[in-house]
Amino acid sequence: MSEAPLDWKATGPRKPGAPLLITAELPADVLAWTDALRRQHYPPERNRLRAHVTLFHALPPSVEEELLQVLADLARSPAPEARIDGIMKLGKGTALAVHCPEMVELHAVIAERMHGLLTDQDTRPLRLHVTIQNKVKPEEAKALQVKLEPELRPVSFRFRGFGLYAWEDGLWRPLRVLTFRG
Repeated sequence: MSEAPLDWKATGPRKPGAPLLITAELPADVLAWTDALRRQHYPPERNRLRAHVTLFHALPPSVEEELLQVLADLARSPAPEARIDGIMKLGKGTALAVHCPEMVELHAVIAERMHGLLTDQDTRPLRLHVTIQNKVKPEEAKALQVKLEPELRPVSFRFRGFGLYAWEDGLWRPLRVLTFRG
């Protein structure tokens, strides 16, 4: 397991037409813990991103200004309470399940505002999670799940805010973090 930082940020000029993605930003301690698990268990040749909780995977870049306004309005509320409360089985991977009804509600508000612009993936019911392993053989995923389940204890936290990123060739270009202020 390498401790060197991942090269997850896009650099250079911004790529025109790059889709936008929105995350629920983890607090520093939870990010450090989940990212360490991801580095340990995610296939290194595929692990180009840090640990994250994705809310939307691909919104058109033309809505960036409106999206920033929507996120800023929602970020005026108190930081939602959340809990990592178990393993989520992904078939060929493993994730940490995140329980946060309030973030699911905030997601629904954003989805309503972006109605007609969502990809099929972004219209599916939201299952909050942090992927720590993906694109491995099902047996490898099951082995990790069996190992982690007895060790995993619930972890309570509050999301920091919303992250807005441009998706550029598999890397993220950070555009803005809108911190909860309520």
